Amino acid sequence: MKEYYELSNKILRDLCAIPAPSHKEDNRAKYILDTLISWGAEGAYIDDAKNVIYELKGVNGEITVFAAHTDTVFPDMKPMPFSEDEKNIYCPGCGDDTVCVAQLMAVIKYVIDNGKKPENTILFALNSCEEGLGNLKGTRNLMSKYGNRVKTFFTLDGQYDKICTGCVGSHRYRVTVKTEGGHSFNAFGNKNALNILAKGIRCIYAIDVPAVGKTTYNVGTVTGGTSVNTIAQDAEMLCEYRSDSYENLNFMKNKFEEVFDEMREEGATVDVEIVGERPCMKGIDERRQEELGKMCRDIQSRHTNLDVLFDIGSTDCNIPLSMGINAICVGTYKGGGAHTREEWLDKASIPIGVDIIKELVEKFI
Repeated sequence: MKEYYELSNKILRDLCAIPAPSHKEDNRAKYILDTLISWGAEGAYIDDAKNVIYELKGVNGEITVFAAHTDTVFPDMKPMPFSEDEKNIYCPGCGDDTVCVAQLMAVIKYVIDNGKKPENTILFALNSCEEGLGNLKGTRNLMSKYGNRVKTFFTLDGQYDKICTGCVGSHRYRVTVKTEGGHSFNAFGNKNALNILAKGIRCIYAIDVPAVGKTTYNVGTVTGGTSVNTIAQDAEMLCEYRSDSYENLNFMKNKFEEVFDEMREEGATVDVEIVGERPCMKGIDERRQEELGKMCRDIQSRHTNLDVLFDIGSTDCNIPLSMGINAICVGTYKGGGAHTREEWLDKASIPIGVDIIKELVEKFI
């Protein structure tokens, strides 16, 4: 496997030099497709959501998906700073999820080189738009096309001491407040958009979340106003709530709508736009989910010599799980600082992740 370890390292470095914010993964997708085709991946293509898809056809139409997302959380359209020492690689996005893409690509090359022919169809997907306001667009598109044939879905994302067998749903809003504004002295008393927005934020932070399960809320950004001596005519916030329960998501939806209505009662124009919606798990085969989780945990533990913990998270698995399709998020590396510009990746973990993915894929060939 040495050549595939070296290949994953090369691909990782190549991909780190290609910016890929959500919705702007074009250049990474082209690199991935060109590389797959050069290896003999017949029929590989880029779909209209910028997913790179390679379908390894089996005897029947049932599909197992192996995916890793190509986008990073950072908006930069210039290459990220890259450095390394004897132990680690340092680059924003190197772990989440660039290394997982590189490791999966190395395993795809292994499968092609060894002429593996699966009984059930294997779908390799290097998918777009997992992060933030990408809103899982890539996986939504993938499942809209293949969903009724997909039996099992694996996404590669996160560190190899954890495995996600459940998912966290969320709703995200852009809330814009508009008022007449005016001069801070001459028009004193006019409605101030920032003040109304602040009242809404206070109401959000006064919500008592359900006691069962885990439910959270957050106001992530606030913008608005013109100058220190201007009554703000407009203000905007991005806010969200998350939960591991469909019922709790609906509870929070009603609470947030009450907040928005209270803001409107202040006499301002309040526009609410849903900018992200990630569903919860619903209607899956729970026994099979447990079996798949145990299988993945055993593989990760064997290759890492760690006690791998079960967890829940917000990943590409949210979409298949919401459709009643069994899905697991598998960790494949060791690192830290995800979603920060100080992100780092342990070099020694890269080949371990390749071995984890290889064994997992071979379970379905």
